[in-house]
Amino acid sequence: MDAQMQQDSQNLQPMQNGEAMSPSPQDSTGPPGDEESQSTVPSAPPLPPDAAPCPRPKLVFHTQLAHGSPTGRIHGFTNVRELYAKIAEVFNISPSEILFCTLNSHKVDMQKLLGGQIGLEDFIFAHVRGETKEVEVIKTEDALGLTITDNGAGYAFIKRIKEGSTIDRIKSVCVGDHIEAINDQSIVGCRHYEVAKMLKEQPRGTPFTLRLVEPKKAFDMIGQRTRAPKSSEGKLSSGKETLRLRTRGSASLEEIPSELEDAAIRKVDDLLESYMGIRDLELATTIVEAGKNKKNPDDFAEALDSVLGDFGFPDVFLFDVWGALGDVKNGRL
Repeated sequence: MDAQMQQDSQNLQPMQNGEAMSPSPQDSTGPPGDEESQSTVPSAPPLPPDAAPCPRPKLVFHTQLAHGSPTGRIHGFTNVRELYAKIAEVFNISPSEILFCTLNSHKVDMQKLLGGQIGLEDFIFAHVRGETKEVEVIKTEDALGLTITDNGAGYAFIKRIKEGSTIDRIKSVCVGDHIEAINDQSIVGCRHYEVAKMLKEQPRGTPFTLRLVEPKKAFDMIGQRTRAPKSSEGKLSSGKETLRLRTRGSASLEEIPSELEDAAIRKVDDLLESYMGIRDLELATTIVEAGKNKKNPDDFAEALDSVLGDFGFPDVFLFDVWGALGDVKNGRL
């Protein structure tokens, strides 16, 4: 169910208008004290006002609720939270109802997950809260087999379930489920890497509970248990530009990453899953951008710490990322 993005002719951002000033009338006088001989030179005609600047188009996106709704139009958002607020306003729901969004598909398809970029022709589907469920988990291995991501607005959810893992054997747990609480402790507002760490720290052999919220499903989605392959995850739609969204900061209109940059981003996303149990294309993109034009790993580590110091990436992760960036630059990937 695809739809093309429409553009209005209104401004995306206010633009400054300049208006030419007419010169002040100037008087020419005769000799001092000879008032009758004074004459006034007519003022110069006012200059025509500058032509109005050409307005930049306002980006308008089409959106629906994934389980079914009329089509709405949204614009004017500058980050992920504002995007959710705009969608919520259109459908008269609370922004906290939205778990995540997919692009060009109403299904819980992690290949279509909205990450850090929206193609200018993408159709946005919002997945909202469905049923809440609670499951008991007994950790039999160090890893549960979960890959976690988050929606950029405080909700962490399951992006991948490893086949044959502890979680894979619990059939009520599905890709797309929002992890709302661990052992009745709310984790709403936690980033995905914090949730992944909490799950990793659960002791083996000791039961713990997960409170999960599944996305509301349409009739044709009931019974699905999606596992997305790695190959095409997060693939951008066609078009020369995309709207780049950020968890922090404002959106910007940018060129689609080159093939080399795209390869680097996907490699870094794989490393994030290997080391931290998370997948996040926006985070991977930020890491690749921090590594651009850096001459050595020390400069790269310093640049990364300045923008992502909260993550506390281990040195071995940074070393592997630097190696991956070098492989991409030298055409080895």
